[in-house]
Amino acid sequence: MSLRARSRIMAAFLLALLLASQNPALAAAEDASPFDKLAGRWVGEGRLGIKDAANETVKCRVTYFVQEGGNQLRQSIRCASQSGSIEVASTVTHAGGSLTGSWKELTREWSGELTGTVNPNGFKVAVRGENLSANMDIIVKGARQIIEIQFMNSSLIGLTLILTKG
Repeated sequence: MSLRARSRIMAAFLLALLLASQNPALAAAEDASPFDKLAGRWVGEGRLGIKDAANETVKCRVTYFVQEGGNQLRQSIRCASQSGSIEVASTVTHAGGSLTGSWKELTREWSGELTGTVNPNGFKVAVRGENLSANMDIIVKGARQIIEIQFMNSSLIGLTLILTKG
């Protein structure tokens, strides 16, 4: 290959690289909020583990509202089982891959501060409060979502949900 041909190929490569770096669609993809994929209503069912009782099937609705330019998320989880319900309200802020916020289980009046991280599959969260200690994983794949909550030192053991967007 001649020097002139190599120069043209290198110039074309550099031009393509420059154009790609200035492409608004690519820039928007890089700046997209990790909360964007959650926005909206999700429905499904799962299992609720209760201390000293049998696991129960729950039907749930989870709603996410993305606010503050994509940096804040309000989450509402409402589940019903044969023996009762669970209702969670949380507000989460994202900055630099870290999550902070508040989490409340409204029917039992449990609350705590939320911390966590964003990962390639979703979110990993810890909630700690005077009457609440829980870990939560949220995995999102397209229009499917899995929420897994493990409660520690409480009457609840865990909640696992499989949800579909819509």
